[in-house]
Amino acid sequence: MIGIAAMNSAFTRRSFGPLLATTVCVALAWSAFHPIDWLTWWMEVWWVMIGLPVIAWVNHRYGITRLLLVLLTVHAVILVIGGHYTYERVPLGLWVQEWFGLARNNYDRLGHFIQGFVPALIARELLRRTSPLQPSRWLAILCVAMALAFSAIFEMIEWGSSVALGASADAFLGSQGDPWDAQWDMLCALIGSVCSVVTLSRAHERGLASLHCA
Repeated sequence: MIGIAAMNSAFTRRSFGPLLATTVCVALAWSAFHPIDWLTWWMEVWWVMIGLPVIAWVNHRYGITRLLLVLLTVHAVILVIGGHYTYERVPLGLWVQEWFGLARNNYDRLGHFIQGFVPALIARELLRRTSPLQPSRWLAILCVAMALAFSAIFEMIEWGSSVALGASADAFLGSQGDPWDAQWDMLCALIGSVCSVVTLSRAHERGLASLHCA
């Protein structure tokens, strides 16, 4: 019985990553079917196209916690949905805008919240596995700082795209006429990163322990 349980557990570990990778590939294929704006699609999904093989290789070579794999999958799906519709036209955001009488489609706010939430856990996994840092307030602060730095870099990429492409990059920026959009985006990322380290640190420690025992 113990041997069968161990075999089933090993099979689950081996199949979990490919299952999530397949999910992302299906989402990518769907998003590429008549997107609203091809330039926006490319600018949004190239992160996923590059990241997917890199993550698959890292997971095969070194292993990645299941919690992080799931969050990376969720992040990828959010990106490709935004790429397909453009962020200001995602139906979910439009429905929420109508239901609550909001002034704009806030799907991009969700995207930037996740942009802080997931990179904070990426930073935590890297630091816990490659540095002597133990669970502490300083570890949490560094994870939040790294996630916020990533958000700031992304905002600079958006700024560069706007300068280089002009009006063609408007859908990618998703500012919807808000002059403070970049600041709001970074605030959402900051909130997301804090929520990540506050709510997931214990679960992540269990995932790391399980990974080391595998």
